[in-house]
Amino acid sequence: MDRLTATEIIIRVLTQFTPVWIGLAVILTLSVLFRKRLGLYGKLFGSPIGVAGLILVLFWVLTAIFADLIATMDPLTQLSGMKNKKPGWPVAGAEGQWYLLGGDNLARDVFSRMVKGSQIVIAIAPAATIFAFMVGITLGLPAGFYGGKLDTSLSFLANLVLAFPVILLFFLLVTPEIRETGVPLVMAGVLFLFPIIFFVLLFQSRFKEQPMKLAIYLTITLVLGFWAYSGLAFNKDPFGVFYMDPNLLNIFVSVVFVNSPTVFRIVRGLTMDIKTRDYVAAAQTRGESPWYIMLWEVLPNARGPLIVDFCLRIGYTTILLGTLGFFGLGVTPESPDWGMTINEGRKLLAVYPHPALPPTIALMTLVLGLNLLADGLREESLRD
Repeated sequence: MDRLTATEIIIRVLTQFTPVWIGLAVILTLSVLFRKRLGLYGKLFGSPIGVAGLILVLFWVLTAIFADLIATMDPLTQLSGMKNKKPGWPVAGAEGQWYLLGGDNLARDVFSRMVKGSQIVIAIAPAATIFAFMVGITLGLPAGFYGGKLDTSLSFLANLVLAFPVILLFFLLVTPEIRETGVPLVMAGVLFLFPIIFFVLLFQSRFKEQPMKLAIYLTITLVLGFWAYSGLAFNKDPFGVFYMDPNLLNIFVSVVFVNSPTVFRIVRGLTMDIKTRDYVAAAQTRGESPWYIMLWEVLPNARGPLIVDFCLRIGYTTILLGTLGFFGLGVTPESPDWGMTINEGRKLLAVYPHPALPPTIALMTLVLGLNLLADGLREESLRD
């Protein structure tokens, strides 16, 4: 077999992403058809910047979902004679197979590692950001609403964490020495409780006058919540459904811990502003409980800035994860993590640039998409 030309490489790469193109076409078509019923998301299609960001983000989300169909090789397999081979090089002994984007310094397929690496980013960054928002919202709402000593104490703790440089704090939390002390487990045990607390307060404040419905919601929340909690935080799930690798848990907890204080400050500031509005006073006049007002009056009216910050924060987290991988503190040493792949490729960048470029472009386009999406959402939320 001959080496593929540049045109053939582009055509084959685009063909491998066929499931992504189909998924994008379906999602965007349905979104445009039903945009009037989709609230802020539907209004996003009035912003060219937002649409561009949405397409980039959806591209990588769909790539992560269909990674097994898109990847041409096993990302961890080392094939003899394929070390640092240029893009489009045929695989010896395998008719009709090529390393589309070349091989790295360990003779692994760069294209497949880029594709599979998207799964790591898409799995960790949004989930960790959601947990951080649960912590920040649960603490920020009462701090801004009540003020006083509670606000002073929580704000002091948040500022204490924010006093550390983010990258330095990340490096400190993910080092093997810290993991051996058991600190990440303690942090997981505390931080992973907040989603349960949030939903308990959410349902209790909304359905306190409907005991049967409240009992059903609370039972589902507590059973599913503590089931997931036991597996994710302590790997004690008896059914083995929820599990998190110790190294992944370390990184996940670090992301949540570092992002939570910033979310707390944003929610606190929004709450202090919104609690002075007339509809909050009307809810107090009706005799609504403080948590009802916070969760069902204040929080919905703060959704615009929070949604924008959520998109931006996923981008920041993606960069941080890439930075950790670049310095060898990623999920596992052999994983196709983008940051780790970039680090491995940059060692021979002057001679073989092709192993480092694909994951670099992937990381850049995902973060760019998230930033553009946030800008589009900001535009539409201001018009809302």
